Amino acid sequence: MLKSNFIKISLEPYVYVDGQSDKTLTLVLNIALNLSRGNILTLIFHFNLYVSNDQLTYTAERCPQLKRLVMPAWNRIKKAGICRAIRLWEDLESLTMPSIANPPYLMEEIAKNCKNFSELKIMGPFDIFFASTLVTFLPNLKVLSLRCSMLFKDALIIILDGLQHLEVLNISHCHLIGVPLHPSLRKILKELDESILQRASRLRKFFTCMEDSCIMCQRTRNDEGLMRRYKYEEGHWKAGEVQSLAL
Repeated sequence: MLKSNFIKISLEPYVYVDGQSDKTLTLVLNIALNLSRGNILTLIFHFNLYVSNDQLTYTAERCPQLKRLVMPAWNRIKKAGICRAIRLWEDLESLTMPSIANPPYLMEEIAKNCKNFSELKIMGPFDIFFASTLVTFLPNLKVLSLRCSMLFKDALIIILDGLQHLEVLNISHCHLIGVPLHPSLRKILKELDESILQRASRLRKFFTCMEDSCIMCQRTRNDEGLMRRYKYEEGHWKAGEVQSLAL
């Protein structure tokens, strides 16, 4: 898969992409999208492919029938850019995306424009704010994957209580954080308690793994829920317990 030639930087967007790398991606998009004649249903971008705002807009305008988007790297995507793309993707059903600080603007856009949207995979921390946003704007969500992420117990409860149409939930290898006894402390949970299991019993599938012997659980724990994917084997980010979201 095509990847960007980039370096990490300390200021937004926190990556610098080589100009030739950008030109190569633009050329590939131009050729592929012209050949597709607007018939592309699935787009998968590599974890280390940093699409620019202009490249996203160009792609969205030429993929009006898109149903599934996998785009883990949003560093160079602006709010206006992704919102414009979502408005063009009325048939979008599935999205794999990074965690973002302000999810309401995006989820509201999806709710307004993508009436068949049903599957979401978040690659990154999942807190109470994100959970509440999903309940507010995407109450009919059917499949949610949060694997290998920092997950707050209260956020998990909000999801289980609020997403009444949820059928499949994946929290495998998550760094689960409970309510601490003191604000300065972080309480790491090593098993699911009855309050979670009871709520999850209504789901058709509930994927979990919190085993000390599991390599993925060890990695998430060692990275404190902020998966440093560059340290691991190529392609590990594609894996998933939910078949419809795995690559």
